Order: sequence, then C-alpha cells, then structure tokens
Amino acid sequence: MLTALALALPAGGALGQSMPGGALNSSRNTATTLDEPTPDGGWDALARLLEAAKPAVDTRLDPTPAQITDHIEKLLAQGRNDEALDMIQKRLAATSNRSAADGTDVQLQFQHARALAALGRPEEAMDVYRDMTQRYPELPEPWNNMAVLYAKRGDIDRAQEALENALRAAPDYAAARANLADIQLMQAKRSYNEASRLGVSGTQNKARAVDNLLKEKQTR
Repeated sequence: MLTALALALPAGGALGQSMPGGALNSSRNTATTLDEPTPDGGWDALARLLEAAKPAVDTRLDPTPAQITDHIEKLLAQGRNDEALDMIQKRLAATSNRSAADGTDVQLQFQHARALAALGRPEEAMDVYRDMTQRYPELPEPWNNMAVLYAKRGDIDRAQEALENALRAAPDYAAARANLADIQLMQAKRSYNEASRLGVSGTQNKARAVDNLLKEKQTR
C-alpha cells in the first residue's frame, strides 16, 4: 500500500522538537499561546490564593513561525486533522500579505495538503501538491504524495510519472522508491490481466500471484 508521508519540509526550524511551556516547565516566560496554562498549586486553598495573585494579563508569549509549524505537525501526527487545518488556514490568512521578498512557507503548504487529504478532500490536496510541484519541482515530497493520491483513484500511470519526478529530484528518497515498486506491481497485474483476456495461458495465475503480494503488503 502506498504511504503518504508524515514528513514535513524544513522551513525555519527542526521539526519534532518539544514545545516550550509544557507541564514540566514551571516558567511562564517560555510558554506560548499554543500551550494551555499550567495549573498552579496542589491544595485547594493554595490554588485559590495563587489564582487570586495571577496577573490579569496573559503572560504567555506569541509563538514563533517555527513553533506554529511544530504544533501543526503534532496535531497531524495525533490525527487531530480538523484542528490542524483550522490552524493552517489561520496562518495562511495571517501571512497572505507577505511580500515576495519574505518568501513562502513551503512547509505550511505541505501540511495544508496533508491535512486536506487526511480529511477526505483529495482533490483540494491535489491542487496544493500540484502547485508545489510547479513552483518547487526540486522537492521530492510533494511528488510522492501526489503519486499516493493518483494511485488511490486508480491512475497508476500518473502515479508512476510523479514518483519518477520525485526520484529525479532525490534519487535516494526511500519512500518514493518503495512506492514506485508498488506501482510497478500494479502495472504488472494490469498487464497480466490484459494478456489473460487475450487468451495467453498462465497469465491469470500470475495476475493472482501479484494481487496476493499487493494484499500482503497492505496488511503489514
């Protein structure tokens, strides 16, 4: 089964790092507005006293673009795709007036497409991937994920073309290489079925063997 990547493209910071201001961090100075305020105190009386002493102003910091991207990545990894999409759309709206000199948040675009695909909106996801491949053909990940969407709708020839473009951009890209092998198996099954319809003996058994191999890969 073809695999839609869970990788994100680097754009302004390493992914997968811990967000500051977590439960083990007692300093409010490192918390951002993406984090829930940590509860104060253990006993009720002390908690009420601390609550009364809290400043009325939210002292959490605004998150950096890299922290926003990290948080979206965590939401996607946890399957919280609606929340991720909402945050992505707000971020896209907030940065829509950026000048060309400021560049484009490529990783945010990639996450946008992934969230759309995860929410069952493949055509919208495809539009984002297609735009990315036109603007950044040297990036293999959008090509790979386009191939996944093509394959899911049965367009294996376009899937092959997209994967070949991914490997042209990055010959050592393992996910695209594995996906291309699966696509070639699907093409082999199709060819054996066509040969069987034309009366070539033994080809139906070969088609079944390839089909069993594909089904075995899907259960792994």
